[in-house]
Order: sequence, then structure tokens, then C-alpha cells
Amino acid sequence: MHERLLPASPNWYCSRCSDVNSDGILGFGAKNTIYLLKVTATSPTVLGELNGHTERVSGFAFCRHDGQENICASTSDDKTVKIWDIDQKALLTEHSVHQSIISAIHWSPVEKGLVVSGDEKGIVVCYWHGRNDTHSFFPEPRTIFCLTCSPHNENYVAVGYKDGMIALIDISKKGEVVHRLRGHEEEIHALTWCPEAKEEALYSLQEDNTDSSNGLKDAEVGGYLASGSRDQTVRIWSTARGKGVMTLKLPFLKRRGAGVDPGVKERLWLTVHWPNGRPSQIISSCFGGELVAWDLIKSGKQKWTLLGGSSDSQNHSRIVFNVNSLCLEDRELLISTSMDREIKCWDLALLECCWTLPTLGGFVYAIGFSPVATGCLALGVGDNMIRVWNTLSVQNPYDTKTYWQGIKSKVTALAWHSVKEGSLAFGTDDGKVGIYDAYSNKPPQISSTFHRRTVYCLGWGPPIPPLSFGGSGDRPSYSLYSCAGEGIILQHDPWNLSGEATNIDKLIRDTNNIKHKLSPHTDLSWKPDGKVLAIGNEDGSIEVYAAPNLKLLCSVQQHHKIINALRWHHPHSGRPELRCLLASGSSNALVYVHDLCSAIENPSESPVLVTEAFRSLSGHTNKITNLAWSPHHDGRLVTVSYDGTAQVWDVLKEEPICNYRGHSGRLLCVQWSPVDPNLVWTGGDDFTVQEWAVSKQEHVRPPKSRRRVELEKKKVPQKKTKKKKKAIGKGGAKVEENEAPIGEEEKGAAGSGLDEGQSYDEDEEGGPFEIKVDFFANCNLFGLHFSELPLKKRKPRSILPLSTSMDHRPKEELQQDCLDLASVTHAKGPRRCVPGTGEHIQLGLFTDREALFQMFKEEEESHVEAGHYDSMMYLRLWKGDLIGALNLATEKGELTDHLVSLAPMAGYQVWAKTVESYVKQLCMQEQFLKAASHLVSVHKLYEAIGLLKAHQLYREAIALAKARLRAEDPVLKDLYMTWAAVLERDGHYTTAAKCYLAADASFDAAKVIAKKGDVMSLKTAANLAKIAGESNLSQSLSLRCAKDLMLSQDWLAAQDILSKQDTLLGHRLQFCVSEMLTRCLAHTGVVTWSLTSMHAWSEPADEGFLAAVCRVWKNVFGLVPTDLDEMRALHHQLRAIENPPATASVPMKQLLFHVALDVALSVLSQLLGDWASVVEELLRAVTRGFEAGHFTLMTEMCELLLPQGMDSVEVYKRRLMKDDEESLDVYQSLEAFVCYQFMYRDWWRHSCCSNTNSHSTEDMNVGEGFWKILLSEPHANLQATQRAIEDIQSRVSLLVQHHHPQEPQPNLSSVAESESFPALVVQVTEHQKRIAAIPDHLKKYPFPDVLECCIVLLYMNKHFGVIPRHVCVEASSLLVRYGSTSSLHKAWQKLTL
Repeated sequence: MHERLLPASPNWYCSRCSDVNSDGILGFGAKNTIYLLKVTATSPTVLGELNGHTERVSGFAFCRHDGQENICASTSDDKTVKIWDIDQKALLTEHSVHQSIISAIHWSPVEKGLVVSGDEKGIVVCYWHGRNDTHSFFPEPRTIFCLTCSPHNENYVAVGYKDGMIALIDISKKGEVVHRLRGHEEEIHALTWCPEAKEEALYSLQEDNTDSSNGLKDAEVGGYLASGSRDQTVRIWSTARGKGVMTLKLPFLKRRGAGVDPGVKERLWLTVHWPNGRPSQIISSCFGGELVAWDLIKSGKQKWTLLGGSSDSQNHSRIVFNVNSLCLEDRELLISTSMDREIKCWDLALLECCWTLPTLGGFVYAIGFSPVATGCLALGVGDNMIRVWNTLSVQNPYDTKTYWQGIKSKVTALAWHSVKEGSLAFGTDDGKVGIYDAYSNKPPQISSTFHRRTVYCLGWGPPIPPLSFGGSGDRPSYSLYSCAGEGIILQHDPWNLSGEATNIDKLIRDTNNIKHKLSPHTDLSWKPDGKVLAIGNEDGSIEVYAAPNLKLLCSVQQHHKIINALRWHHPHSGRPELRCLLASGSSNALVYVHDLCSAIENPSESPVLVTEAFRSLSGHTNKITNLAWSPHHDGRLVTVSYDGTAQVWDVLKEEPICNYRGHSGRLLCVQWSPVDPNLVWTGGDDFTVQEWAVSKQEHVRPPKSRRRVELEKKKVPQKKTKKKKKAIGKGGAKVEENEAPIGEEEKGAAGSGLDEGQSYDEDEEGGPFEIKVDFFANCNLFGLHFSELPLKKRKPRSILPLSTSMDHRPKEELQQDCLDLASVTHAKGPRRCVPGTGEHIQLGLFTDREALFQMFKEEEESHVEAGHYDSMMYLRLWKGDLIGALNLATEKGELTDHLVSLAPMAGYQVWAKTVESYVKQLCMQEQFLKAASHLVSVHKLYEAIGLLKAHQLYREAIALAKARLRAEDPVLKDLYMTWAAVLERDGHYTTAAKCYLAADASFDAAKVIAKKGDVMSLKTAANLAKIAGESNLSQSLSLRCAKDLMLSQDWLAAQDILSKQDTLLGHRLQFCVSEMLTRCLAHTGVVTWSLTSMHAWSEPADEGFLAAVCRVWKNVFGLVPTDLDEMRALHHQLRAIENPPATASVPMKQLLFHVALDVALSVLSQLLGDWASVVEELLRAVTRGFEAGHFTLMTEMCELLLPQGMDSVEVYKRRLMKDDEESLDVYQSLEAFVCYQFMYRDWWRHSCCSNTNSHSTEDMNVGEGFWKILLSEPHANLQATQRAIEDIQSRVSLLVQHHHPQEPQPNLSSVAESESFPALVVQVTEHQKRIAAIPDHLKKYPFPDVLECCIVLLYMNKHFGVIPRHVCVEASSLLVRYGSTSSLHKAWQKLTL
């Protein structure tokens, strides 16, 4: 019936919801429908649908046997398994054995008629099509996720469960488990068998923990099985040995232009597929929609190859659920379905995508062809996306682009700009209005004015006041108009969507002097010439206004219900009188066409009232939702309706032309093809868009509704019969409750809209529910209450139905029973009849016990045939066969609490066995608590606890264990620890900590609370560890918490958390120094963040910084400087803190914290009188800024720690031991850095005042001693040698690269020709000898770059003033001797020229 069709999206999260047969027919479940596609290597074709399920299709599989490729099976959440013939599109048979939602299905590739299905309760059902036979098995009390039949053994079925276990069962042995394959940690998403039965190809690749000496024969038949799980692994299993042979971990493929998604694991679905003819290759999905091909015999770590790796656009953009393969025309093809709502076909030889079929995940609310880009069809869909379909594409008939950014709601309205190419306006069900540029990747522009309800209609038209005011350059040539469910129409400025939209009702009121309230608007349509606007209203009226001031020209009072659609006739008609035709559709199922030519072309002073239609089109049986004029014909209209059909009309002749019935639900939108006069496009709530040809439709009119058919039947004269009067409560609402209102069609689940909210107003006519309410209301009028209505009691089912039915025979037969009973009672010879059997079953009640038991036997057989097992069990109980009754109930799974309570009458063994059977039955019904209680009743306490634990009812298991077991029982601790591990894995750290505490694992409790890492958790964990006596852990957590608070600059809280730990006084002193240092540097440019939570004592004082630190330590922290033992302990504690070297990548807050540690150590050393350590630690504090490349920090630290400059350094020198050479070396380095920062400060100061003509050495504030400190020849020699070694090492690296042809490097030929590796090694050795000859004290401590100082000296002498000549000569001499590198050589040569 259709030409092209975009189907509904395949269902998500199903292990096998699609399959393909050898003829190239792909079937997949979408909602409650199965779609059939013809697959080729170039494009797909939708063949049709299979309808019959009432709920979501959860599984689909084809028969794999020759001659039966057209037979398939499907499962659904309606708990049925259906067998179909796709050629006839007819249902062959079905069964409803499952009592729970079915989650997996497969058609056996070996057994011709075997269909195996599994449900969420763990039941596996085998159905033999052809002989209509079923068998049920319960191999494991677990939720089934997937299953697959072995292609090598007709009796083997692999079942994957939610908890990660795989069971290989033998259906010929009542579902006996052959192997339990354990290894996955989470649910099994897919299982697939190797196409070859022998297991020799991968035998050498088994895992290390697999025992190779387990009796496996050469090429033993069993078959490899591949499984994909949510734990991000693919495992290969040997079914002959029941063990894993390979584990493949999914690669993380970060897509170009995409960020890392932290929730990718939560949305992972790992499907696997083993293509036929490729025993060493499997296909699996990956994290973000990629497909990877695994080569199982390939060596090395990377065994996978990405499908569609040449372009990101080939891959799915979201997770893949199902993969199928087939061979067509010597090409191996792969079909994949995904969450991105696309079906893709891949060439397995090239690993490239052949074609993509877009699908739809919601109602199709709006469609529209672009008036500029011919053939571009925009679709507004309820899956929160817009699709633009290039319907004229030659290479790809389904060339579609998807837009989703900025939408986030159902797209209910669309409108292309009349002249601007690619400009597409959209409206959503949450009231949003926006404009997309279809030819760019930019997000849409969104109007700042939202509607309060769903946007129904959009239209581009000329601007009206206030947007029409102003010059032509100040206003847009088109405005965007939107109409929504609250009944207003807004005018949006497309040039300024951030501005406020205007309500056109104000202009209508002002222009037409209207005082009353306007009727809510429901639709609008601008006449193509932009001069007239038609507005439809909720009361059924249509008002026509003249632009730009919206003067009311006429009002059409024809409809009586809400207007759903308005359309003007196209302007390029050959007959001018048709250009003023306005078609309208409403909820009363009628279409009216009005000729408004006179009202528009010859307007009168007062509005014209139109009450007669130019043409009336009747035939639809439900509300009209949309309509469209053919741009190729005069007066040809197509309309769509809730009756599920599209109707083409010849308006001038007022006749129907054809009726399209290809949709399975209500129609919501329609468009006529702009290039082909024979093609029409429709969309509906069946999630499809369909293209169909007018000339190919077999129907002319819409189908009649059920209500109309019944009304026509009532017109036929019928013979009146006399009826008895009935009470009001019994028959008063008989007709009303069973009839649907006129215009309402009965709809199946496919069109019920269960997963989409309706975007149109409901019919005003009452439905069945409203009629029922009215009936009960009428009952109240008569003084009756609902509870008082007489209700007929249901007669209970007889436990002896056969014998009871014999009492309702004719009188003659009943009298003959008396004669037979008398003859049996008084006969002395052979009996003529046997009471209690056959035709005399009723006599068993009136003779001896033997006859009664015979009657019971036949009654039991009758109950079994009818499925009334409870009645049969009661009969056995009455006979005294309690064990038989219990065995029967156990076999049928019909045990009850009453029967279990009777079991002790048969003995303890029977009672215990019955309870165990009842427990298994309750587990199937997921009544685990009740099952555990019954186990407790037979003193199986540990089994009850284990049952609760196995089903993760840890809270209940612990409650039972604590109530019945000893406190020291290891089971209780195991429960706590197991539950804690589960809670910790799921992120419930607080409850996990409680479990650890209960299990006397306080250390683990503190660790798990701290796992979250926030300040509050760390603080709680530290306090818990302290209470539990874990002092080391408590100190560690407190310090970690304090550091986090320091980074957030909450100094008050940091000191508070540290103050609770008596052993962390040293750390408190470091935090104190860090806070004071931060406060002092707040106005220097070093500290750029705001300071809020700080102590009052950190305020800078007039005294020196080190003196202030000592004062605060003494007054605030109670430090006693005379207590040398305490000082040594604190110094030792701070020395144990790791203080890594400074680098440019260290954040400033951490760098200041490290400097504070150096300062704190220097203060403690000063209190201890260890002046050598004082100087060394001051040197570290000063040079940290130098090493991190932060000159300002180094300068500020010099001013804080050495406020008098060289004089301060001299003070420390006098306190050092004269014979302590190492200390003097430290002093020399510190002195050099002070001079270094003075040198640069003077240079910058003189650079700022370079316009002066005279510079003197006094202005420079430096002397010969200053330069003598910096121009240290030993340090220059050391630094030059180190630079030379680095230079040689870089040349060695270039030489190595030159000799690797696979890594070609440019411009290396000169290096290779002039130098050799042995020569470079010799040079390095010589330089290392030179370094070894340099004294150690020069190499141990940092020193400013001497040659850098020489260059600065020469620069300052050249530009700023006179520096002693011999100093300049010395600097030049050092540059000549040690400036061997090219950069230094060039720099000093420029200064000496």
C-alpha cells in the first residue's frame, strides 16, 4: 500500500528482538508490532507488519530450516508466544504457558519445530510447533536475560541470567543443568554459539587458570559459546569442559569531538554475535554504539578492529542492542539496531556501513516540506527529535539528518521559512518555540517567551504591530506565529528571539473595538499572499482578519467543535476564484470548505457572518487532525483523522477519490508531495511516516465505525418481544455501558498512546467511563447507594461436578437410577451395573466405600482435565490420601499454606519434604520472606538465612540471624561483611560503615565513610576512627580533611579538625604559618583568590614575619620555646612530612603550603639554636618560587624572611660556625639569591625611568661586592658543564632517531655526517669527569644562573650607566669561557658589539 515508510524504532533492552532469515527478510519488534524489512546490500524496503500482541514485543526469531524461512516466533510482555507466517502475515498458533514476562526466545537451528523461551521467573518453556506440545523447566531460581539453542546438539540450551551466571541445560533430561559457567559479575546480555562444533581452533588460547588435563579429547564436539555481559567483558566458553577459555575486555574508544561520559557503564549493553562461516571472529557492541570485530586467533593485545573506523558518522551514536548477519549475493552483511533509533547494515568483508534506516520513537505530530529546498521533509516526532529527510536523494532513499539539541521535549509543530533556506521553526509540548538552521550544526535559537501548554501550530507571516512599526531596515520581513493549548497566539521576532513575544489578541481587541473575552484560539493559517490571517477557535468558529492591523473581515460559524486544522488553497491555481478557498477540520469529523472571495476582495464595514459552506466533505468517523491542498491540482484536498485513514477529496465535485488505510493508529499530520502529484505523506501515532500513491489505493471512502454499523442494524424492523421488568441496578445501564460514542473507533494497543501523551484535545462526547459515572449518579437520584444495589452472588464450583450433573437428567433416567440402586443393594448374584463409574457414577454416593472411591477417582480425572487441581487435592484429603494430595500439589506447583499446615499429619519427613517443595514454589513466585519463614518452621535456620542472602535480602537475613543465632556465630559476621561489600560497591557508604561496625571492623568502617572524599565524610571518618581507637587512621583522615579545607581556604575549620588530635601539633603550626603567609601575600599579586574564613591572629603586624610567627605560636598554640624536648619533637614531626621539589605545574595554594613548611622548620630550628638548619631552610623557602618559575613569590619571600636584605643575611652569617664549610656554602647560595632578585628589581626600576640622561652606580644601589657574589666562576663552570651534557644528550637522541627509518626526521643529515655515537659518548665522559672534580658543596645547593647575570650586567651597563670596567671585563670573560651554547653566545655577542 505504501511506497516508502519510516518504521517505529526497535524495542530497547531486549536480548533478541530482531532476526533475519536466509531470504534477506529482517524482522524486529517495535512497541507491540513486528516490522518486516527486505534487506539488500544497497537499501532496505519495508514489507509490512505483524499485529497481534497487546503489549511490547520482547523477542523475535526466524525458523532456520529449509522450506520454512517464512515461519517465525515472537514473544511479548503479554506473556504469549506467537508463531507467524510472514508470507500471509497471519498468526498460525500461540501459547500462554508463561506466567511471567518473557525475556528471551530462540528457534532451535537443529530441531525443526522447537521454540525455546524463558521468562523473568526463571521458567524455560520448550514448544514444539506442529505437534502443539510444551514442556516447562525450572533449572535455576534466577531471572533469565537471554538464551540460545545449540546448533550442534538438539538438546542443549544455554541460558544467561541476571546475576551473571550461565547455565547449559539438557532439555531431554527435564532441564538438567550440564554446566554452570561462572565468571561474569553482572547480567548476561547476549549468548551466541560458534558455527563449528569442534573446539580445536582456540584450544591453545585458554586462560591460565584453566586445567588443560581434564580429559578433553582431540577436537571434541561441544562448541564454543560466547557471552557478553554488563561487566564490560566478552567471554569464550568451552561447553565440552564447562570452563572459560578466553576473556576479552572492551576497549575504551573515545570518539572524536566527544567527551568522556561518566555514566557510560550504567547504559552499557554488550551484545555479541558469531557470524556463520567465521569460527575465529565474533562481533560485539561497545560503550558508545561502536561495533568491534574480534579476531580470536590473533596474537598481541589488540585483537579487535572497529567497524566503520574510516568515519565517525558510520557508527551508531548510542548503545547497540541486537546484531544479526546473513549472506546475500556472495556478500556477508551485518544488521544492527541501536538506542540511536537507527538500523544499520554493514559489509563484514570491508567492515564499512552500507546503509542506514532511520526509525521513529514517538508519535509523528507534524511534517512539512521546505518551500525552498525541494524535497526536504521535516518530521516533528515525540521522541524529542526533529528529522529532515531528503526524499529526492538518488543514492540513499532514506537520507535523513537528526536534530536534538535544545529540544528536550516532544516536537508537536513545524514550519519552514517561506524564503530563507534551511530556517525551520519548531514547537514542543512543553510550550517551547525555537528556530533551527538545518544547514549548520549550531544549536537552535529558543524564544524567551514560552507557552504554558503544548504548541499546536506554527506559521510564518508578515509582521503586525508592534513589530511592523519602524523602517524597513529595523523590522523583519517575516514574523513567526505560534498557537498553543492555552488558547493564545504569540508573535515572535525571528531577529530577536530573546525579546518578549507579543500576544496578538491585544491588537485584535484594539482594532475591532472588542470588549468581550475572545474565544481560545486553536489554529492559524496565513493566506499565501500574506494579506489575510485565518484563526480557528475552541468554540468551532473561524475568524478571518486583514493584515497588518487584523481588521475582522468575516466570521465562519459552521463547526460546533474545536478547530484542529485550517488551510488556504494554493495561490498558483489557473482559476482565480479558488485562491480564497479555506478548508477547515474539527473534532466533529466533518470538513468544510468556504469560499471567502467576496469577504476578502470586497470587505464591508462590519464583519460578514458566514453560516453556509461552499462544500461539505463527510465520511470520516472521528475527529479531523490535519489537511493539505494538492499543489498540483485545483480543488483537491487530503484529510487525515483519528479514524486511522487519509482521505483524498475532489472538493469542487464534493466527491471522495481514494482512502488510504496503511497506518495502524490514528493519523496526526499530512503533506502532499511538492514534486509528484500522485504522492502523499502521512504520519500518525503508530510511530511511522508513510509515503503512498493516490492512484494505487483500492478504497474510496473511510471505513464505517462500529457504532454506525450498529445504528444501521437497528433501522431494520425487528419483532418485538415481551420483556420482564428488571431492577434498576441490574439492567439500567446495559446499552450505555457497552456502546462507544459516535465518532469514536475502537483502538488496539498499537494506537492507544500508552507511551506518548496525546497532543490534541479529547472528544467532547462522553466515553464509556463517563456513561458509567452518569448511571451511578442517577442511582443516587432515586435514593439508592451503590453499596445497596442488589448483586447476584456467584455460585461456588462443585467439588463433585460429574455426579452433580447427573441429577439434572430427565425424570425417566432419574427413576431408572432408583431401580439400578435397588438391584445393586439387594442383588445376590453378579451386578448389572458398577456404581461410581461411567454412566452410574452418581450411584457411588449411595453404596459402599469402594464405589465412593471409584467415584472420587473419576471426579479427580475430571478436575485434572479442567485444571482444577485444588478440588482434586481436597478429594484425596477426604479419602485420607494426604501424601498423594501433597505430592500432586507439589508436582503441579499448587501448594498452599493450608496444605502445608496439614502435612505434619503424615509425619515429620513428609512435612519437611513438603516445606522444601513449598519453599521452591515460593521462590519462583519471588516470595522469599515467606519461603524463609517456612524453612525456619522446620528448623532449617541456616538454609533460611542463606536463601535471604542469596536474593540480597541482607537486612532481613541479619534480623533473622541476630534473633536466632549466637552473637559469636561466624554466619552473622559474614552477613555483615557481605552486605557491607555490596553497599560499598553501590555507593551506600554510611550503611556499609554501620555493617562494618557491627562486624567489629572499625577500621573498614572509617575507611568506607572516607571513600566519598568530601570534607564532611572525612571529618566523620576521623572522629569514628578516634572513637574506635584507630589513632593512626584518625590522624591521617584528620590531616587529609584539613588539607581539603586549606585548599578551600576555610582556615577556621582546618584548625578545628586538627585541634582534636593531640599528636598533630606540628601540622597545626604549619597550617598557622600557611594562613599567615597567605594573609601577608594577599595584596602582592601572588594570592589571587578571596579570603573569608581566617583567624584574627593571622592579620599582619608591624613586627617581622618570623617574630610574628613565634608570637602566635606562643600565645595561641601554647608553645613553650624553652622546652627544647618539645621543640625537637615538633621539628622531627615536620621533617617527616614529604615536601616535594617545586615545579611550574604545582598550584599556588599547594606551593604556599610547601613554603610554609620550610618557614615553620626554620622557626623551630631558630628556637633550638640550630643556625645552620635555619639558613638551609630559609634557602629552601626562598628558592621554591625560583624553581616554580614564580619570580614574584621569590621576591616577596625575600622581603618577608629577610626584610633588611643583605644585612639580614649577614646577621645569620655571624651566627654560623666559622669552620662549618657546608653552612657557609648555604649562606653563599642564600646571599646570591637575595642579590639576584635585587639585580632584577633595580633593572626594572631603571627601565621605567629610562628617559633620564644620567645614571650612576649609586642609583643602581649595587657595588663590586654585589657583582662578585653573582659572578661566581666555580658555579659558572658547573652550570656550563651541565648545559654541555644536556646538549650532547639531545644530539644523541637525534642521532638515534636518524638511524630509525620508520620514524623519519627532517634536517638530521648534518648531525649524522659530523658526529658519531662513540665520539659523543667520549664527550659525555669528559664532562662527567669535570663535574666529579667540582666540590660537592657547589653541586648540593641551588645558585642563580651566572651567565644570565653576566648578560643582565652588560645590558644594564650599556643602557643605564657606568659599571666598573673590570666588572664588565670579568662578565665578558665568563661569557667567553662558559657561554658555549648557541643561544648564550648570540646574546652576549649582541651586547659586546
